[in-house]
Amino acid sequence: MPQEPKPFELHESGAYLHGTKADLDVGDRLVPGYASNFEDGRISNHIYMTKTLDAATWGAELALGEGNGRIYMVEPTGEIEDDPNVTDKRFPGNPTLSFRTKEPVRVIGELVDWMGHTPEQVKAMKDALAALRTRGEAVIYD
Repeated sequence: MPQEPKPFELHESGAYLHGTKADLDVGDRLVPGYASNFEDGRISNHIYMTKTLDAATWGAELALGEGNGRIYMVEPTGEIEDDPNVTDKRFPGNPTLSFRTKEPVRVIGELVDWMGHTPEQVKAMKDALAALRTRGEAVIYD
């Protein structure tokens, strides 16, 4: 049975999760310095991950590119820190359990049994992000 994303709920695996549209294999390494998943023309200085299925699902659904979203379990190889894009801008503390690192992360598995947000939720999120960009408020601290 597919797992429904629930905000602020630790994924049952306890693993770090990374949502994307990239087709990856176990053992692949994600490294900073490549095109951002979320902003055309931006080079990302960090790899982002979360411990909630909800945040990983948003990552998979909002990532640029063609194809279906994918959610991978990843293992950081170095130090991680709270993601200030979420913790400072939207939620005090880190209830989304969102993190980032300048070090590579290794793919250790893929979640295949997950449920996306409704089309209405995805559209509302994309519209809200577009409005932020229009107002010049879509700042990513990278």
